[in-house]
Amino acid sequence: MASRCWRWWGRSAWPWTRPLSAGSTPTFGGSDEVRDPANAKALRSKRRRMQVRVKLGKFQLLLDLREKTPQICVVGSGPAGFYTAQHLLKHPQAHVDIYEKQPVPFGLVRFGVAPDHPEVKNVINTFTQTAHSGRCAFWGNVEVGRDVTVPELQEAYHAVVLSYGAEDHRALDIPGAELPGVCSARAFVGWYNGLPENQELKPDLSCDTAVILGQGNVALDVARILLTPPEHLEKTDITKAALGVLRQSRVKTVWLVGRRGPLQVAFTIKELREMIQLPGTRPILDPVDFVGLQDRLKEVPRPRKRLTELLLRTAMEKPGPEEAARRASASRAWGLRFFRSPQQVLPSPDGRGAAGVRLAVTRLEGVGEATRAVPTGAMEDLPCGLVLSSVGYKSRPIDPSVPFDSRLGVIPNVEGRVMDVPGLYCSGWVKRGPTGVIATTMTDSFLTGQTLLQDLKAGLLPSGPRPGSTAIQALLSSRGVQPVSFSDWEKLDAEEVARGQGTGKPREKLVDPREMLRLLGH
Repeated sequence: MASRCWRWWGRSAWPWTRPLSAGSTPTFGGSDEVRDPANAKALRSKRRRMQVRVKLGKFQLLLDLREKTPQICVVGSGPAGFYTAQHLLKHPQAHVDIYEKQPVPFGLVRFGVAPDHPEVKNVINTFTQTAHSGRCAFWGNVEVGRDVTVPELQEAYHAVVLSYGAEDHRALDIPGAELPGVCSARAFVGWYNGLPENQELKPDLSCDTAVILGQGNVALDVARILLTPPEHLEKTDITKAALGVLRQSRVKTVWLVGRRGPLQVAFTIKELREMIQLPGTRPILDPVDFVGLQDRLKEVPRPRKRLTELLLRTAMEKPGPEEAARRASASRAWGLRFFRSPQQVLPSPDGRGAAGVRLAVTRLEGVGEATRAVPTGAMEDLPCGLVLSSVGYKSRPIDPSVPFDSRLGVIPNVEGRVMDVPGLYCSGWVKRGPTGVIATTMTDSFLTGQTLLQDLKAGLLPSGPRPGSTAIQALLSSRGVQPVSFSDWEKLDAEEVARGQGTGKPREKLVDPREMLRLLGH
């Protein structure tokens, strides 16, 4: 491009310039033309025409560059959004804008990853490198579907990728679910991680026993935070308010309840090992649940086999002297209750809280992935004062113009292409459902990015220049919305780090969007 530009400049901008002859005076336009007054007016006119040609040429060059710049926007700044943007920037000219409803970026990495898992948050460094690209921009404090619609984004960009994750939880649809003392594990996680919408949560930890309905990684995270000695959390980025409540907690026992058996648990071996080794706690596993399981291990994949073997050893083998002494001195406990399905949250005598969970005893039917729990007819009550539902996350529809499968909680798509809406794509949990870990989302998002770039190369996306963020910023300004840039976020980041230094924490999270905007002068 540069060489063509300079050739054009040499031939078009200065066509009247003559080589200087020996002894001549260097004058613009040639000495005869300048000295002849009759030619002066014509010369000035000619110069003006050529200057206009130069300016028009530069303008055309800018238009050519704009036409060759794919304008793409990504909705959501969690792992799916940033990984999608990272792959799209492999296109040498693409410009990517990331829109986020929170004033701060990183989504689930900031608001979902447990505070005692700082190593998982290191991926923020990669996302920051992406945000620092000259062809990428972050626009926080912009809620798509409220501040700007998806059709408006489609008008401004060549392509739109929806990567906004799973912002809701699957409802616990049983009697008593509305009682005080019952909440979703998602809200509890958001509370201790500083998600603004969950800061009004007031979990009552004055009871002795908590029950978590679910046996996935989120359930284990919640159990671990409830049982971890508070002094072990003091140097993490858990919020100040949550740490204060946990210091006053009286919870000594946490049960994790699942409808099926040990071979169907959804947590991973890393999280299980952490629970088994958690200081000051002991595991409670019923050996009856594991009878005959050893013979079935040869049928299962290796990761599942290793996980189940760890469960088996913990449940069936006598611990060594050191481990036995550690368990004997533990003041807190956690346990897995298998083959139990919640039927009702039992109210306290005054009806103002939860007193327990009524469980249906189940058995398994079917094999492999088709295994399902069916009730045996037996019931049992499990006393507790706190019930946390961890039966899954769920995406919400973002805009009436976007297809949405309410039953599956995903946007219908084929390889990331939203069905029946050309130029609209999706990645992450809203594409495939709330499953997998961050690495799973990375692979999924790269695939969506690859699909989009293939469509771009094949000429399947709109042609001609698109205004991108220029048009959207004008719309937002007219609606009184003040976006937060990535440099704005870095100011908030520095403020959080400074606030944490006094207490030895990596940061003290800002949890009030109004305070964030006030600090930025918005």
